Amino acid sequence: MTRSGPVRLLLVEDNPQDLEMTMRALRKAALADNIQVARDGAEALDYLFCEGAFADRGIADIPKLVLLDLKLPKIDGIEVLRRIKEDPRTRMIPVVVLTSSNEWSDVVETYRLGVNSYIVKPVDFEGFFEVVRNLGLYWLQLNHPPK
Repeated sequence: MTRSGPVRLLLVEDNPQDLEMTMRALRKAALADNIQVARDGAEALDYLFCEGAFADRGIADIPKLVLLDLKLPKIDGIEVLRRIKEDPRTRMIPVVVLTSSNEWSDVVETYRLGVNSYIVKPVDFEGFFEVVRNLGLYWLQLNHPPK
């Protein structure tokens, strides 16, 4: 789903319906350019750290934002977040957890690890669309992360 040019957003989502709703909301808000999708935690880490299928990618070409689900196959989202925030090469990438989990322990642990925002996915499309549109506008257009 990526287009030419640097990836602006790494979307880490294993649920096909949530992935499609997120992409629809990003397209509707004109924010769907240059998105890389990872369908499990291992693929996300391979992308970020230029390993496996992404070994030819330069690590300096980091996304402006990672949208991260927590309940992922292979490697869960909390471990993905831990590895992102532990590594000096990726530590400054904003990570927004977008998940169906509203477990207090997940909220506390992700903030302890350095998440930038924690959002529980609304169940209705209109609510979901507004959340994705607003976070996309803020993190991809208004926010100015360090280079």
